[in-house]
Amino acid sequence: MIRNDIDWNGLRGAFAEAQPFPHVVIDDFFEPEVAEMLERDIPPFDDASWMQYSNPIEEKRALNHWDRFPPATYGVFAYLNDGFLRELRALTGIEGLRADAGLHGGGWHLHGRGGKLNVHLDYSLHPKLELERRLNLIVYLTSGWDPAWGGALGLWTHDADNTGPKELIKAVDCRFNRAVIFDTTHAWHGLPEPLTCPPGIYRKSIATYYLTPARENAATRGKALFVPHGEQAKDESVLELIRQRSDVATAPKTYRSK
Repeated sequence: MIRNDIDWNGLRGAFAEAQPFPHVVIDDFFEPEVAEMLERDIPPFDDASWMQYSNPIEEKRALNHWDRFPPATYGVFAYLNDGFLRELRALTGIEGLRADAGLHGGGWHLHGRGGKLNVHLDYSLHPKLELERRLNLIVYLTSGWDPAWGGALGLWTHDADNTGPKELIKAVDCRFNRAVIFDTTHAWHGLPEPLTCPPGIYRKSIATYYLTPARENAATRGKALFVPHGEQAKDESVLELIRQRSDVATAPKTYRSK
């Protein structure tokens, strides 16, 4: 399923020392036939089952319902939520890891032309389980993607004084079957520039997240904390949207779903 020659123990130092926060990028993550099946499984953009996020800070579609996953995708997520934990422990040294079996915020993600995701911190405490989110796994699944269309995952430093991103250190291009695993503790990330891919071409990915019992100093965010992009910093309506999006009670009002 996952390429069996990845040296997880050997990557541990690179993961820990990576900037701006611990992460690793692994190409050819899945066996080729698995990656190809996963790409085919992702529904068309106009499929009625997608959850739509359509507002000034996020333009994307997502789906995390296990009953909608075809057999290949179902089997991969089942493995990532169980058997893959051993490799993650070897890579990160984090004890007590467990997967979020409910795929809260995870599953399939899809961005079309104009799609984007402002820079943000993910939730810290799971709103259902009250466990701390520690790791993200994202795998790109668009064959033939041109980096000129955008879609690279940007990684920013953390400005502790202003609780925001400071400097873009790395941009991970959207390459088919490329995985990104990162520590989410102070991980400002996103793709804030709208995609310029041709109509009918989509940035496809899967994502799943890993949790531990909350550490003593864990943040208490139950929803993602976004920041405005560019001129949005002067737009009070966007700033109010961000405030609502970051609050567990009001965040659902910011979504548009089918």
